[in-house]
Amino acid sequence: MKQPLKREAFILALKHWHKTVRQATEEPHDADRKVLEEPDELREILVKIRSSCSTVTGHGPVAVCLQLSSLRTWKRKKRRKMSNALKQVFNKDRTFRPKRKFEPGTQRFELHKRAQASLNAGLDLKLAVQLPSGEEQNDWVAVHVVDFFNRINLIYGTISDYCTEQSCPVMSGGPKYEYRWQDEHKYRKPTALSAPQYMNLLMDWIEVQINNEDIFPTNVGTPFPKNFLQVVKKILSRLFRVFVHVYIHHFDRITQMGSEAHVNTCYKHFYYFVKEFNLIDTKELEPLKEMTSRMCH
Repeated sequence: MKQPLKREAFILALKHWHKTVRQATEEPHDADRKVLEEPDELREILVKIRSSCSTVTGHGPVAVCLQLSSLRTWKRKKRRKMSNALKQVFNKDRTFRPKRKFEPGTQRFELHKRAQASLNAGLDLKLAVQLPSGEEQNDWVAVHVVDFFNRINLIYGTISDYCTEQSCPVMSGGPKYEYRWQDEHKYRKPTALSAPQYMNLLMDWIEVQINNEDIFPTNVGTPFPKNFLQVVKKILSRLFRVFVHVYIHHFDRITQMGSEAHVNTCYKHFYYFVKEFNLIDTKELEPLKEMTSRMCH
């Protein structure tokens, strides 16, 4: 016959369960807040756990375990909701621009598959962005630029209905940062535009760049131009501004969809990549510096 738990052992067990409950119920939001999708249901479970823990008796551990089981069930439901939300993020109808794809059988396609396999395997993002042995840096960079364009394009597509001329009359990242558009055609001088106007021009401009064979050659053996990295740095700096605007002005919408974990992962992947190859000036990263310091250790 098993001996009943001594008071000291039971208290240690409760501390362990308390730590488990705390870790299980705290989900990182934007590295600043904690978000719970089902507060009422969760609160009821936690009240029962606290009630079970309040009396140090032989039945205490059993009661706590039963309530922890309820908590795990709640977590599974939450993960299913997250999965459905991510499917919404990747819904083709929500895509802001058609995805740029790599031709099967090409070297870029193989590099793209290799990069995706690393991400899907859960490899540390800092390691995932490193140049594979034997590969050319420009090829690796080109594959990631196209991939980031597709992903950020999708992210903006999910909130584009809420980013309007009325809600976002200026393309900005809070009151401190305003982004003006400039190109070689209509806007030869930096021009203040609404966020949706800026985004349309930005995505159009990037599409032109990555579809330009002189800048992003697709044929094996065709060399990259001397200004390739210069163009890439401009593309990535401008894509970073999409992150700035989404995080500061529209993250509530991302949170409502339950997609913050996906967006945060995309951001971390992007950040580690541009830092690995020094592709964005440190000053450009300033608007999200505080968030980045917490999110990207």
